[in-house]
Order: sequence, then structure tokens, then C-alpha cells
Amino acid sequence: MQNDTIAAIATGLTASGIGIVRMSGPESFSVISRIFTRKDGTPGDFSRPGRIHYGFVNVSRETSDEVLVMNMKAPHSYTGEDTIEIDCHGGPLMMKRVLEAVLSAGARLAESGEFTKRAFLNGRIDLAQAEAVIDVINAKNDDSIKASTSQLKGSVSKKVGELREKLIRSCAYIEAALDDPEHYDLTGYAEELLPILTEILSELEKLIASYRYGKVVKEGINTCILGKPNAGKSSLLNALLGEERAIVTNIPGTTRDAIRESITFDGLTLNIIDTAGVRETEDTVEKIGVEMAYRFAENADLILYVIDSSAPQDDSDRMIMDFIEKKGLKAICLYNKCDLDPAGTKNPENVSRETLRVSTVTGEGIDKLMNKIRDMFVDGSVRLNDQVVITTERHVELLKKAAASVKNAVSSVESGMPEDFWTIDLMDAYTALGLITGQETGEDLINRIFSEFCMGK
Repeated sequence: MQNDTIAAIATGLTASGIGIVRMSGPESFSVISRIFTRKDGTPGDFSRPGRIHYGFVNVSRETSDEVLVMNMKAPHSYTGEDTIEIDCHGGPLMMKRVLEAVLSAGARLAESGEFTKRAFLNGRIDLAQAEAVIDVINAKNDDSIKASTSQLKGSVSKKVGELREKLIRSCAYIEAALDDPEHYDLTGYAEELLPILTEILSELEKLIASYRYGKVVKEGINTCILGKPNAGKSSLLNALLGEERAIVTNIPGTTRDAIRESITFDGLTLNIIDTAGVRETEDTVEKIGVEMAYRFAENADLILYVIDSSAPQDDSDRMIMDFIEKKGLKAICLYNKCDLDPAGTKNPENVSRETLRVSTVTGEGIDKLMNKIRDMFVDGSVRLNDQVVITTERHVELLKKAAASVKNAVSSVESGMPEDFWTIDLMDAYTALGLITGQETGEDLINRIFSEFCMGK
């Protein structure tokens, strides 16, 4: 299929100033020559790469679109193949018509992620870099962009390559000594090998630990606002968003369905769900809302438990707190309405370390809340500028597998097992790391990864 010439719309199908139709493959220059004419009506000359050509693409017998065409010669393109990019007018219909003209001239419609897949297969990027492409596209905040662009430049690949090199050197020496003991001596090699393996294991564990932050950066913090009716949950949502997103009234039970919003602060994203007030009720619809609130809370990364500090705590408050403690959920208790007179509630400073006084009316405590959330989820030792951060679950699982194999190798060395046992575990670790970058991989994995891409990428 790599002998085919593929094409797709590379920009969103929405009205915009410019739309891009991308083409890649050995017939790209021939295909564009069949449908493109210069302003004076003569054919375009695409023999010289790296040029931008102004003219028209004939989308039908009666219609043409004014375009700019860029031609890139293999291997100096994103895919490593001859590539054409057509900048046409950005109306959805016109982009479709230009694509139809390209397909009629000899190209075929690209599959999801096929351009990046070809870049990988042609050696332009490795698998970890390819996965970073989709992360760049889906980035939600500045830290997410930093992490994904760092991976796209090869930060993860470089680190994995360094670890694989150390592993294969050790394996190669052991294998050479086993095959040719006259020239290679394994006497005392265990003492030399153990520090190397300890260092590799330390590096792997550091990468694995970075995923806690990387997951937050990439996916955001799934945050559930929980509390009894009229505690100020919807007011908190509005305060965090800086706009009136949720309806706020003095009538208990106003919020019956979950409201979902996202906010970005200090490089992180909160994926917020404002839930129905939790209380005992006979109202069928409200009961469903309460059940949903518990379900969302149980699956959340963080609970913002809102307590009305101007009203006495009751059975509903105790029911919510029991639920949080029983499930072992990460929560911050927010004593809301601190601008009003307290009603004999417990001193929030003595209840829990994760407790704050806030007012959604005056804004008091909101900045402290955001700082506390960041402290809870971001390790101060992690810095995107000087540390490789893992953001992909596939990568962290393979790193864990590699770490387990290195630990087994350490145990084998320390217990005096035969040297050929050492290499089995070391090669398992080497293979697991190779799966991250695609140096060890299979067709099914490649197809699964690239199926998650959009059509024109």
C-alpha cells in the first residue's frame, strides 16, 4: 500500500480562510499536474521541489479554485515521500471538491493517521514521536504542549535509546564470554554489572514516577464538585470558570443533572463535573441525580466537597464524608460562605490538612484552592525543562515491564545464578523498551496506534 499515493483534507471541515489538501506518494507530482494550471493557463512545472506555485485547480468542467501548491521531494518531507500540499479556500464544500479532484486524478483517500504512519515506516520518526504528534494536536494547556513537543523532538526516544544501549552492551559481553571464554572473562563481572543495573533501574523508576504528573498534564484532573443542596456547588463552578455557567437559586435541588466544564490554570487543566446535591429524597429524578453524583465522585481524581459553613452540619454532610472516607477518595473540604456568620460548624483549620475556607461571592480562598490542587498533583521535583516526562499509558506499562525484568536480573546476579539466566531478563527489558520506540513492534500495535489519529494526519 505504500506504493499508493494518498490524499486527505488536513484541516478541519469548518469555514476558514484557508483549507489544506495533502497528498503523499510516488504519483503526487503527476496527480497535481493533471488538475492544476497556472494563471496564464499553462501547466505547472513541479520538477523543482521546495517551490510554491500559484494557479487554479479544476474541480469540475465549469469550476476552478484559486490555490497555492507546495511541492516537497522525497525524502525531504513529513512522510519521507513526494508530497503535495494544496492551499485552497477554506469552505468545507470547496475543500471536498478539491479533494474529489485529487482522488479522480489518481490518488486514493488516506486512512486515519496514514501520513504519520508512513513517516514512521519510512524512518522519519519513531513510534514514540509518532504518538507525540497526536498529543500535540490534542494538547489542552501549556504544560501539555511542552511535554508533547519535547517528546516529538525525541526526548523519550533518546532516554529509551540510552537505556537500551547499556542493556545490550552488558548482554553482548556476557554472550561473548559464554561463546569465547578464552578471550572474554566473566570472573568478577557480577560486581561490575550490578552498579550498571542499579543505575538503569533507578532511571526506569524515575520515568515511571513522572507519569503521575504526565497523566495530569495530558488528560487534566477529573474533578467532581460534591455536597448537599444549597452548599454552593454551582456557585463554586461559576467562580472557577469566571462566568455564570450553572443556574444558582436558593431552592434546594436546582441542579439535577451533571454539568461538565474545563478550566486551565497555571499549566494544568481541571475537567470539572458539578453534580446534584446529595441528600435523602423521595423525588425520583433527584434520586437519579444523587446516584450519578456518587458515581462521578468515585471515578474522579479529586473531590471538591463543598460545605455550607453558615448552616449546621447534618446527616447529609455526614453521609458524604462517610462516602469519601470509605472509598479512600482524594478530597478537599471547602467551607463555603465564609463571608457569612458561621453556624457552629467544626473549626475547618482542625478538621483536615486538605481544608479551606472560601466564599464564592467574594472570591476569598479561590486562589488558595488552585494552589492546593497544584501542590496535590504536581511533584515539585518535576520540571518539564530538565526532565523527561512520560504521558502515555502504553509507555509507562512497558517501562514497568522493563523495570521488573531488570529487578529479576539483579536477583539472578546476586543469587549466583548462571550467566545465561542474566541475559534472558536483560533481553526482556531491552525488548520492552524497544516496543516504546517501535524498534520492536508488530503490525497490530502499529495499526491500533495510528487508527487513533485524524484523517489528514
